[in-house]
Amino acid sequence: MEPGAGGEPPPARKFAFPSALTILALVTVGIWLLAFLIPSGQYDRNDSGAPVAGTYHRVPGTQSFVDRLNDLFLAPVNGLYGLQDTTTGQVGPSLTGALYGSAGVFLFVLAIGAFITVVFATGALDRGISRLAHRLRDRGALLIAAVMVVFAVLGTVEGFAEETLGFYGLLVPMMLALGYDRLVAVGASILGAGIGVLCSTVNPFATGVASSAADISLGDGIVLRFLMWIVLTTVTVLYVIRYAKRVQKDPTTSLCGFLPGDQEHKATGDEVAEPELTRLHKTVLVLLVLVFAFMIFSVVPWSSALTGKADATPYGWELDWSFPQLSALFLCAAVLVGLVARMGEAELSSTIIQGAADFISPALVIMLARGVTVIMNNSQITDTVLHSIEGVVKGTSSGVFAVIVFLVNLPLAFLIPSTSGHATLAMPILAPLADFAGVSRAVVVTAWQSASGWMNLWVPTTAVTIGGVALAKVGYDKYLRFVWPLLAILFVLICGFVALGAAL
Repeated sequence: MEPGAGGEPPPARKFAFPSALTILALVTVGIWLLAFLIPSGQYDRNDSGAPVAGTYHRVPGTQSFVDRLNDLFLAPVNGLYGLQDTTTGQVGPSLTGALYGSAGVFLFVLAIGAFITVVFATGALDRGISRLAHRLRDRGALLIAAVMVVFAVLGTVEGFAEETLGFYGLLVPMMLALGYDRLVAVGASILGAGIGVLCSTVNPFATGVASSAADISLGDGIVLRFLMWIVLTTVTVLYVIRYAKRVQKDPTTSLCGFLPGDQEHKATGDEVAEPELTRLHKTVLVLLVLVFAFMIFSVVPWSSALTGKADATPYGWELDWSFPQLSALFLCAAVLVGLVARMGEAELSSTIIQGAADFISPALVIMLARGVTVIMNNSQITDTVLHSIEGVVKGTSSGVFAVIVFLVNLPLAFLIPSTSGHATLAMPILAPLADFAGVSRAVVVTAWQSASGWMNLWVPTTAVTIGGVALAKVGYDKYLRFVWPLLAILFVLICGFVALGAAL
């Protein structure tokens, strides 16, 4: 029917927040235009390539309009495999020099996507979590704690977040059967996985991408992040349990109320059959744990972590792996899990391809964000922007500097909901600031991911939050009322941790 036919007005279009790809495309054009206005400049570099404070000076621009137009056109290509000329510092796909693009991280994201998809295809992870929930269905507080800790572990090591959406069909009736409300299921899912991502230790999509962009090891700063994970996870679990017990004792204190039929779950909750965990599922879960445990072992700078000295001589058994080796690890692990699960050649191949396809979006976001930094590099405005920020943080203590980095990233996390894109875009500017402040770049990475993780616990632009409250049939406003006191507590704790990390 034609719009307006029958006298009915056309339906109003609702505003939809643009995707990360669209935002980064707009940012690319915006930075390209700003490069015409921002003067070119640079710092002197030390032997490790880090800028030296106080050495910034203006330099004449060397690019013509055609050169700049070419940079805009090739930004995505340069963001993937652009090479940086060792003499001029310019980046281009046909130059000779070191890889500047994000090809290593790009492949790593696809590889881990393939591995995770193969694991999910076996049903082992879903079945394992479901069995755990069923086993603890009569012990409410323990069930909440167990589910949240498992989600937090998966969040901190592999960015487990959207996957929680598949568990609402199990958790909502189970929480109702225990006398809780739907917000308890929402809190256990969103906050459990979210706090893990906030305190990412080796999460490749947050810590991994940010560490690569900051030019440090994935294992740098892991001790601080692990301590944060323990404390913040404990606080979050206790917060949800406290609310759940209050609702169980007095249902009228529920912030979301109960839907018709919710009370009936209490009588029928025990009728759900316990999910079976086969030998295959157990084997795949063991392999999953071993792969991530080996990844952690391979990237941690053990000599520095155990001695507390950043320049400690590496032990002979340290692997010092980075993204090329980790990409190979997860590709091999995907094949191994497929063989153990007795997938046929066609099924295994299609599952790996599907996994890589499912994760192409964050990979492309990383590529586009890196393309923005190429434009800034070639127009020689990166150091100018860095110099302007240097003036703001100059003279501040290391703890104050770390808190400022956290605060600066909060609005950026809202504008760029993709953690990978946010990291790739912000780290080339923020990481060198740590050198000026005499702070480890790992602290900047921790402050950045804390800001991103804190925002993603509540902002309506994330599928995890909006999808979760929709599946649980809980109003978004009710969720905000439930979560805001915890957000305030986490905010204070994060500031304390990043300040402590900077001071140490």
